[in-house]
Amino acid sequence: MNSLFRRLAEAWRSRATTLKMASFALVGLGNTVVDFGVFMLAYEYFKLPPIASNVVAWLVAVSGSYVVNTLTTFRAESGRVLRRKDYFTFVASGVLGVIATTTTLVVLSHSLPVMVAKLISILAGFAVNFAMSNFVVFRARPPRA
Repeated sequence: MNSLFRRLAEAWRSRATTLKMASFALVGLGNTVVDFGVFMLAYEYFKLPPIASNVVAWLVAVSGSYVVNTLTTFRAESGRVLRRKDYFTFVASGVLGVIATTTTLVVLSHSLPVMVAKLISILAGFAVNFAMSNFVVFRARPPRA
């Protein structure tokens, strides 16, 4: 466990990790716009119920996020190659992010205004999603012999 904390601290001090975080955040902002647009299209135009619209929007946005992060943010680790296994791991890590944001929102909304709790929950989701992407989905692989 001590080794994990040491690796996290070293990664935080690394300029490369800071730049990855900024890139990941920018991709996330773009995907938020995609998510909202697809949600509105599914809900307003196709008349899907809100939950179905939200699931479709999330799937489109997380798929776009995987592609863009593979080609930009984690290009060195991924070799800019889209892989089915990495995609499903990325989607699974996104589910962990949703759980983190929802849990944070619910817990904090008991003692803080909901909008403040929502903003903090977005930060918690970013931390979980970036950590999962950086240390699990797109972890540096040893060179092949």
